[in-house]
Amino acid sequence: MKPVWRSVSRAWVWAGLLALAGCTGMPERLAQGTPRNDIEARLGQPTAVVALTDGTRLQYSRQPAGQQVYNLTLDAQGRLRQVDQVMDVAWFHRIGIGTWTRREVQQEFGPPALVERVALFDGDIWTYRFLENGASRQAHVHLDPAGVVRRLMFTDEPLPDDVPDLEP
Repeated sequence: MKPVWRSVSRAWVWAGLLALAGCTGMPERLAQGTPRNDIEARLGQPTAVVALTDGTRLQYSRQPAGQQVYNLTLDAQGRLRQVDQVMDVAWFHRIGIGTWTRREVQQEFGPPALVERVALFDGDIWTYRFLENGASRQAHVHLDPAGVVRRLMFTDEPLPDDVPDLEP
């Protein structure tokens, strides 16, 4: 029989290792000026790379399961200038209704968590998951057949606990 203290100390070691591993994957903890190769060594390959007029954007999306998308803006020399977590109501309100296209939405927010169609709208609805004041929410970007944004809506995200219990 193993001593209890040995099992407990192993649990603490594993918890510590997992915590340290988690710190390396946190874009918001990167220092300004960090070179691109160091960023990618710590965070892995970005989910998207967007060319900007004065640099590059590395995008790290946690969609569809996660609720964050990090845009890391690099200057022309490939050094970190800014980190933005864009899954936020204020960022979604930047979307130009009638002017933004599918391409601009994807460059800003990455691929959606879900693409749907409904009978009352002729086009795709891109759904993004995010947190607002600790509550799970969804942003629904309605794209017409030409790929132009026509509507933006927000809903609470239905969670498994919200499913009604049908047993008596």
